[in-house]
Amino acid sequence: VQLAESGGGLVQPGGSLRLSCAASGFTFSNYLMRWYRQAPGKERELVAGISSTGGTTNYADSVKGRFTISRDNAKNTVYLQMNSLKPEDTAVYYCYAWAFNSWGQGTQVTVSS
Repeated sequence: VQLAESGGGLVQPGGSLRLSCAASGFTFSNYLMRWYRQAPGKERELVAGISSTGGTTNYADSVKGRFTISRDNAKNTVYLQMNSLKPEDTAVYYCYAWAFNSWGQGTQVTVSS
């Protein structure tokens, strides 16, 4: 199982970023996927999850209404669209394949003026 995140960077408050996670080594379309984040000095926290078909999603209260998780099973990729970013969204964002307890290497998101 391999997960490779991309799309992080530096953005001003109120801005947007779209993270991608390319998956390989398993039948991606069969499995739930999640995004987590970890800020400096804090525990890793669940940001969003999506079912295998994409029909069910869930979000942390802190990002509800601002972030959208989606997936393209034809491309073996899960996305996290992040809008109205706040400084408190600054963290390393990780893709997670729950069934395999497998993590990507993470991508840094920094929200700062």
